[in-house]
Amino acid sequence: MTTPLTPAQAWAALKAGNDRFVRGEMEHPSQDVGRRAEVEDSQHPFAVLFGCSDSRVAAEIIFDRGLGDLFVVRTAGHVLDTTVIGSIEYGVELLSAPLVVVLGHDSCGAVAAATAALSDGSVPPGFVRAVVDRVIPSIVGLVAHGEPLSSVDAATLGHEHVKHTVRMLQGYSVSLAEAVTQGRCAIVGLEYALVDGRVRIAEVVGDIGE
Repeated sequence: MTTPLTPAQAWAALKAGNDRFVRGEMEHPSQDVGRRAEVEDSQHPFAVLFGCSDSRVAAEIIFDRGLGDLFVVRTAGHVLDTTVIGSIEYGVELLSAPLVVVLGHDSCGAVAAATAALSDGSVPPGFVRAVVDRVIPSIVGLVAHGEPLSSVDAATLGHEHVKHTVRMLQGYSVSLAEAVTQGRCAIVGLEYALVDGRVRIAEVVGDIGE
């Protein structure tokens, strides 16, 4: 599973791993001593995983993968900046990963904080505010004609944030957009459910075979 695959094959591998995790039948691949030696000198991950830093959403665990399988980038609220985009481009252009995953989840604290900031002006202290500021553009568009955010459920806000992040990646990164156009890569936005551990597709750019 370490050789570059097509986007569809990479997605199939991730989906199969998540299915095993949900059933509680993990195989724990790529985690033994032999694998550790195998990836000592080089890495060939089959997917770039950009997700929220939430401690309950650990990428290799929920997709039942191991060493060298995933190139993982995480920020609170899966918010983007130039270094994050550069890291994702590194995984695609230099490591030839054929799939980029944006992984959000329900009950996201960053989305809740952005909602509070828009609703009543409350903002967190320090640089945590920078995270909130980067989530706000994803959800502010849901408020139409002065309708209060309190009327929009949290699941809808989180769903829109995942979709917006996928669109931002494609729009901001010329190299990612070209990779998708050429069929070398696809971008898929996923939502992780804390209660059952299952991921569900929110947005797709490119061909993942579904």
